[in-house]
Amino acid sequence: MNRTIDTLLLLALPASGKSELRRYLAHLEPEIAETDLHLGPTVQLDDYPYVHLMRRIGQELQAMGEPPIFFRDDATPFAEPRDWGTLVHLVNEDYQLLGISPERPRSAAGWLFDRIDRARLAVGAAPDLGRIDASVRDRLEQALESEVGEAWEELAVVAASWREGDTVIIEFARGGPDGASMPLKPPHGYTYSLGQLSPEILSRATILYVWVTPEESRRRNDERARPGRDGDASILHHGVPEAVMLGEYGSDDLPWLIEQGGGDAVRIGTGDAATVIPTAVFDNRTDHTSFLRTDPELWSQDQVGALHEELRNAFGKLTA
Repeated sequence: MNRTIDTLLLLALPASGKSELRRYLAHLEPEIAETDLHLGPTVQLDDYPYVHLMRRIGQELQAMGEPPIFFRDDATPFAEPRDWGTLVHLVNEDYQLLGISPERPRSAAGWLFDRIDRARLAVGAAPDLGRIDASVRDRLEQALESEVGEAWEELAVVAASWREGDTVIIEFARGGPDGASMPLKPPHGYTYSLGQLSPEILSRATILYVWVTPEESRRRNDERARPGRDGDASILHHGVPEAVMLGEYGSDDLPWLIEQGGGDAVRIGTGDAATVIPTAVFDNRTDHTSFLRTDPELWSQDQVGALHEELRNAFGKLTA
């Protein structure tokens, strides 16, 4: 019997079309979304804003003459690989806020710093923001307050908008080094990050995997990137540094995990304690989604029709 999807994990390599699909789903008429794709009104969460803000923290520290945290510089991967799990625990907290109208903190930047330290502790990493000099932290909060305040406002709107029957879409990308063999070694790859999701999310989740090759992911990443904050802070137009694309997204373990799960599921854990997550593949190796970055009024009906049919087939497998 078909059902409405409760929580959808939208997973893929960078620039594979995840954010474009979120944009398309947000534009669908509710009746079409429910009838064709088994989706309620969508509420969307994403870990990328936290990656951007963690990079901003490092940039501001360096501007003060202080050693950076999280990244050695703007072109390199996480200095602490367990921060892939840090991002997941931040998303877990966002999920817990759904249906709540949160009260604005006295300092949005201080609120974020405390959350990051708490998420790092959950994965066994050091709470570095709590260890920096108090005067430096005060200056750091002041430098980032406006930008983090905007992020807090966006999250507060999303949290307050959730209603029973909505479909929560959670987007993130994971991978491993170029040329890596399977299974990927933690904390790289989806096995590790999916295992960091809260039991509540895992018990409600299905996966839509947007499939492109690592080579195509790199090409589209270069194509979509815009310089400056308009790109860096945008889910549609940010560019991932080349060293990160090769070192963190040069291989993709989700096809292997789907194969291990029999072609229609991903298993997290082992034995009787394993969680089996229903999974479907949206094949985007032939690009169905890049046109969605443009103004919706410019979307070709032929492209929309082809995309919608592919999505209907994929979502039908998740709810059969």
